[in-house]
Amino acid sequence: MKVALVTPYDWHTPGGVNNHVEHLATELRDRGHTVKILAPVAGAVDDPNVIPMGRPISVAAAGSVVRISLNPATGRRVREVLEREQFDVVHMHEPLMPVLPIQVLRHSRNANPNVVNVGTFHARKDGGNRLYAYGRRLLKRWFREIDGKIAVSPPAEQYVEQYFPGYYNIIPNGIDIDHWANPNLAPVPELQGTTNILYVGRAEKRKGLAYLIRAFGMVNARNPETRLIVVGPDSRARRRYEASVVRSGQRGIIFVPQQTYADLPRYHHSSHIMCSPALGNESQGYVLLEGMAAGIPVVASNIDGYASVITHGVDGLLVRPKDTMDLADALTALVRDPARRAALAAAGRREVEGYGWPRVAQRVLSYYERLIDQQHAVELSRRHADERALAAAK
Repeated sequence: MKVALVTPYDWHTPGGVNNHVEHLATELRDRGHTVKILAPVAGAVDDPNVIPMGRPISVAAAGSVVRISLNPATGRRVREVLEREQFDVVHMHEPLMPVLPIQVLRHSRNANPNVVNVGTFHARKDGGNRLYAYGRRLLKRWFREIDGKIAVSPPAEQYVEQYFPGYYNIIPNGIDIDHWANPNLAPVPELQGTTNILYVGRAEKRKGLAYLIRAFGMVNARNPETRLIVVGPDSRARRRYEASVVRSGQRGIIFVPQQTYADLPRYHHSSHIMCSPALGNESQGYVLLEGMAAGIPVVASNIDGYASVITHGVDGLLVRPKDTMDLADALTALVRDPARRAALAAAGRREVEGYGWPRVAQRVLSYYERLIDQQHAVELSRRHADERALAAAK
C-alpha cells in the first residue's frame, strides 16, 4: 500500500499533529508500506520521504500561533505530486485547514480515481470554530471528498460534528510508551531532594499556568520541600511569568527551557506529580499520556478533552478549571500521600497501554483496509449494474 500523510503545519515546527504523523509513518513503514509525508516546509529537508508543499507563515489561531501555508498556488505542486506518486490512500490531518489539505482533496481524485481519502480531526475549541461556522457551505464541498473520517477523541468528534455531521471513527493519538517509560533514564541531578511537580507546555493563557503558579504558592507554604518545574518554549508570556515570580519572591519555582524529545523524559523521571491545568480547547490531552507512560500521577483540569483520558480518582485526579484552591488541595493531597501517588501512577500506566503506537497504528491501517474493501465492493457493484444494463439493451 502506498500512503500519503498530509499535515498542514510546518514540518520543522514541533507539535502534536506532526508528532502523530511522524510516528504513524514509521509504524506503517515497519509493516511494509510505502509512506510519504506532504507538509509545508521552511528551509531544507533531509528526509527523502518528506515532500515540501509550500512555505509556511505564522497565523494566530485558537489562542495559539500555527505555521501553515496560505499560498493558493500550492495547488499546482499538489497536483504534480499526486499524479506522479499515485497513492492508494491519502490521509489528511486537519483536512479542512487551509490551504494544503483542501488542495489535496481538490486534486486527489483526479490524480487517481481509485484513491481513498481519509481525514483525521485532532482539534477542539470550546468557543467554536469561525472557519467552520462561516466557511461551512464552501467546506462541505471538500468534506464530501473524505471517504473515511477519524476523530482522536469523543470531544474532538463532538466538536467537528456540530458543523459537519457524519460517522467518525474514534482512533486516539498514539504514544511511544517505551520512550517515556525507559527505566534507564537518569533523573536530572539538580532536581533531587524535593517533591517535584512538573508542568510541560507553552505559557499560553489557555494552558492555565497562571492558576498553577498561584496554587503552587499554597502548596509550597503547606509543604516547603516542594518544587514546581515549568518546562516549555521561550515566549513573551513565559518571560512575563518568570518576571512575576521573581518580583513576588515566590519560592520553589524554576523555569526550564524547551527540551528535546530525547531529553524531556528525564524531567518526568525527576518528578513526583504532573500537572496540566488547561482551561479548555484540548481534544485529548497528549501531555497527560506522556506523564502516565512515564509512571507519574497526573492532576489535570476537568475539561472534556482531559476527562476522555483520565478517570478521576482511578488513574489521575481532575479538578475544576480556574479553581486555584481546588488545584492546590489536590496537589497538596498527593504531595502528602506517596502511597496514593503510586497507586494512581500504576493505574495510569495500565490505562496508557491502549494508546501505544503499535495498537493505534494497526487500528488506522485496519480502517484503511476496510475503506479500500468498501470502495472495491462499490466499484464491483457498479460494473455489474453496467453489465446488466448493457445486456438488457441488447
